[in-house]
Amino acid sequence: MQANEIVTFGCRLNAFESEVIRRAAAEAGLEGAIIVNTCAVTAEAERQARQAIRRARRDHPEARIIVTGCAAEIAADRYAAMPEIDLVLGNRAKLQPQSYLPPHPGAPAPAAHGESAARLVDGFEGRARAYLAVQQGCDHRCTFCIIPYARGPSRSVPIGRIAEEARHLVAAGFREIVLTGVDLTAYGADLPGAPSLGQMVRRLLTAIPELDRLRLSSLDPVEIDPELWRLIAEESRLMPHLHLSLQAGDDLILKRMKRRHSRTQAIAVARRARALRPELALGADLIAGFPTETEEMFRRSLDLIEECGLAFVHVFPYSPRPGTPAARMPAVAGAEIKERAGRLRAAGQAALAAELKARIGSETAVLIERPGRGRAEFYAEISFEGAAEAGSVRPMRLVDSSGCSLVGVPVAGASGE
Repeated sequence: MQANEIVTFGCRLNAFESEVIRRAAAEAGLEGAIIVNTCAVTAEAERQARQAIRRARRDHPEARIIVTGCAAEIAADRYAAMPEIDLVLGNRAKLQPQSYLPPHPGAPAPAAHGESAARLVDGFEGRARAYLAVQQGCDHRCTFCIIPYARGPSRSVPIGRIAEEARHLVAAGFREIVLTGVDLTAYGADLPGAPSLGQMVRRLLTAIPELDRLRLSSLDPVEIDPELWRLIAEESRLMPHLHLSLQAGDDLILKRMKRRHSRTQAIAVARRARALRPELALGADLIAGFPTETEEMFRRSLDLIEECGLAFVHVFPYSPRPGTPAARMPAVAGAEIKERAGRLRAAGQAALAAELKARIGSETAVLIERPGRGRAEFYAEISFEGAAEAGSVRPMRLVDSSGCSLVGVPVAGASGE
């Protein structure tokens, strides 16, 4: 059987769903296909996807090419018109095995919207960590974001089902699970009793004591609930690493983005998190060159890296998405956007280097991902010498930094698990 090739663009949720796609396509009996799971966050993400599609057709002229994901959901006609593509699937249809059944005369095309978009899997063969989607969609309408149009309204997976799937993953040998979603802190509002994200995490950890490490994907800073704050302070199995959806550091730009937090609130959340868990590391998303952004406004975003103590900065050069309110606002020149994104990245790299240097001399539990590489509790990549089984957790002393990673040495007498 010739395996299908999955090409993934975009977020952790897309990475999770690519594993669902892999299993669904195999279950349907599809072989030797190339499935491109696209992203629509930026025009650059779409450009790269189209480039990958053309390359796939050039390199594999006989392969069946299927395109799905957010870009395909929003602009199905545009992708269907590309001669390289055999089939376009929407975000819900891509998770269903029947979408990948061989076409036959008279058969209807797979629907762009199927049943549940929240199917979970216990796959991720060969990896130390697994992603688990617990929430889909978004009820907010940030002015720059097209994703709610591609993913639909917020929908949460019931806690019992999350625990069941997490239990399968742990039984399969995964030591770390990453909970992911489009708007993770919105979890539970649509479920009976409206459990919060913190309540779900607490119940999950209680239900599965054998789960060693739990990590969260991006969080809205103003929606971190009281139970989650308690877990950040007290629960050692919840990894000391938070990634915040900040986007900007200027209040007027945040208002024009239709974000729900202020600059002061962002800084307060970062300081509170670090006060509760001193070993915690912070990351954030930041957008460079949002419409109407002046140099002074941009400087406030740049300064936010230091003021919040951000070590892992993900920079997005602003990209107008057709149909969004921001696309109709006065634009910043493209060259200026690129220059500001470069300055944000440089500041982020300097902050990461300082963070890593400050960690030298400390110890951390390292999840081994592959030979010579692992991931610290606080998310930094660790390089080391010697043999260690992928999926094991090894205590290491951090002795040096190299580029964007740390160098670890196994602690004498501690063999790990």
